[in-house]
Amino acid sequence: MWKLLHNLKQTFFYDADREFYAKVFPESVKEVDLLKIRKMDQADMAEVLAIENCNYEFPWSAGVFDDCFRTLTYTCWVCIDHQDCVVGYAIISAIIGEAHIMNISVSPAFQGRGVGRKLLNHLIDYARPRAEKIFLEVRPSNPGAIHLYRSVGFVEIGIRKGYYPAKDGREDAIMFELDLLRPLP
Repeated sequence: MWKLLHNLKQTFFYDADREFYAKVFPESVKEVDLLKIRKMDQADMAEVLAIENCNYEFPWSAGVFDDCFRTLTYTCWVCIDHQDCVVGYAIISAIIGEAHIMNISVSPAFQGRGVGRKLLNHLIDYARPRAEKIFLEVRPSNPGAIHLYRSVGFVEIGIRKGYYPAKDGREDAIMFELDLLRPLP
């Protein structure tokens, strides 16, 4: 319960003390804690598409993102730095007791610095009152993402054969599930 209240505070309240301490005592505050997550809007699309195109050999098009904005069950988020630059984004669908993480991507300059975990935890917190389980697919060729998902409690539930386009044909997807009715590890 305390974690939920803390996350609500982080989402809705500006913490001037944290930014003050970050300036005066830079080593006292983690960089990732200064990043903010907010709903994505059309003005973010150029930065989102730049990240998408850097990270994927077969990136989503602007049209796919537009469809996500139009679909009522999809919610799109961005993670921004202190200069309001998009450093990552995530898209989730939640309907009829299930949530599905559609996409999480972090700018190459911010990878390995906790942004993906911050976005993932945000999606989990967002889904918890709306769903009993969260599902996602990930390429077997993405060990960093697989490690992240397992570290927060996702478990492998199957394989989707030939799910992703790949340079030499198709790549399978590992299917993961997180039971939201159980506490996180």
